[in-house]
Amino acid sequence: MFIRELPNPLFTVEYLPAFITLVENVSKVKLQLQALHLLIMLLPDVNRDTAKAFLQFLKKVVANEGKNKMNLWNVSMIVAPNLFIYKGKRANQEEMQAAATTAHIVRLLIRYQDILWTVPSFLISQVRKMNEASMNNTKRQMMFDKGVRRLLRRKTMERERPERLETDIPEGVIRIYAPLHSKVSMAIQLNNQTKAKDILARFHCESSYASSKNMKVQIQSLYEIGGNIGLHCLDPDAYMLDVYRANPQAEWVIKPKSS
Repeated sequence: MFIRELPNPLFTVEYLPAFITLVENVSKVKLQLQALHLLIMLLPDVNRDTAKAFLQFLKKVVANEGKNKMNLWNVSMIVAPNLFIYKGKRANQEEMQAAATTAHIVRLLIRYQDILWTVPSFLISQVRKMNEASMNNTKRQMMFDKGVRRLLRRKTMERERPERLETDIPEGVIRIYAPLHSKVSMAIQLNNQTKAKDILARFHCESSYASSKNMKVQIQSLYEIGGNIGLHCLDPDAYMLDVYRANPQAEWVIKPKSS
């Protein structure tokens, strides 16, 4: 009732046609999910937060199908009209005929909701390429200024001095920094199976004797900083060797996850 009585639809008047059109015009489920992912990211924060809470509730309803007889299809058919036909507008014949389409959208949203709340990997890759291109253009422009070129040379020499101490570090080894832990840094050898959550677990284990109660309350995350990205909070299931190879110049920091 809350969703149905909203003066404006949860997915906003602006994006409702896009939600429906993407399913009608795109046949592959993978591409449908990518489009839904982008549309969810475009929603205002309050709409996206409400949608997340609502979809999590619906997932619990479906999980109890054995008791409530409400499977994914039944829930989607009941919920779809409340999301795509809102109080301020009467449903016309075309919208009624689109019931199956909107129910399919709700099914996708409920079933694959876990991927909707993080930035998709293809967008992160695009940001890396844009940053690399921007850095290359900036370097070309600076080459025309002799004064800036001399300054950059001095800055480069300053940056390289401490790095010479770690020239013997083999490929695939990264140094993790954790300012809030008693063990503030650790070198970790990556392999094909190493995930971000494995590094977090190892760091917490080796720093378990720390007398910081706040760390147990705050959610700790692994961040990728610098190189070809600004600041990237890594997904716990991200394979670190792939991330390292995509951005070998980055720094790796464990800190509380920002809200």
